[in-house]
Amino acid sequence: QAQLVEPGGGLVQPGGSRRLSCAASGIIFGFSTMGWYRQAPGKQRELVARITSAGSTNYGDLVKGRFTISRDNAKNMVYLQMNSLKPEDTASYYCNVQRSSVPVYNYWGQGTQVTVSS
Repeated sequence: QAQLVEPGGGLVQPGGSRRLSCAASGIIFGFSTMGWYRQAPGKQRELVARITSAGSTNYGDLVKGRFTISRDNAKNMVYLQMNSLKPEDTASYYCNVQRSSVPVYNYWGQGTQVTVSS
């Protein structure tokens, strides 16, 4: 049974930083693409950042240069370092794991709320 646990959300002041973490279990972590997505009220879920098993990354246009995704395969962890946070970054952030070859899977964490406000 796959499980993704995402502590790390909370209230942050504009311009501040926060690191989200996601602990994964029940998957082939080292051969999976890990990602962070976010969803604000009334908006569609959008890609924040993604990192492949080989370490290749891609970012949503709104966070490029401010956010950094990384992974620790030894600990089955993926991180999202968020810097220069803006009020428009306020959203629920979801950890995601995908694998497109057998065994195929796509799992989501329960989400963690990040609120950027003074």
